[in-house]
Amino acid sequence: MKRSQQQHTGRHMNLFERLARGRPAEERIKPPHKDPAQKLLDWLQHWTKPTISTRDIHIYGPNSIRDRESAINSAQTLVDCGWLIPLKAHRRDMHKWQVVRKTIVHPNVAT
Repeated sequence: MKRSQQQHTGRHMNLFERLARGRPAEERIKPPHKDPAQKLLDWLQHWTKPTISTRDIHIYGPNSIRDRESAINSAQTLVDCGWLIPLKAHRRDMHKWQVVRKTIVHPNVAT
């Protein structure tokens, strides 16, 4: 690059820097925090099996709800909203649900 081109480019950079200096800083827009039950419902749309257990959620589910307590609480919310039906498990400490399939493109927990 020639010296005159470097100076010319440098002037433009300084011009933009000067213009940006007078502007207020841009606010970072944070995406809204998703409810753990909504995350589980979104993930269940890709789950191909007719039933789901806490073990399945723990191993394959969304990272934020892979602990037992969050998985059970999220699943209970989905039971209350009609997205899951509780099933009798073969063990006392196991939870299992039948997945209710509804023909909704972007399902919400409340629908």
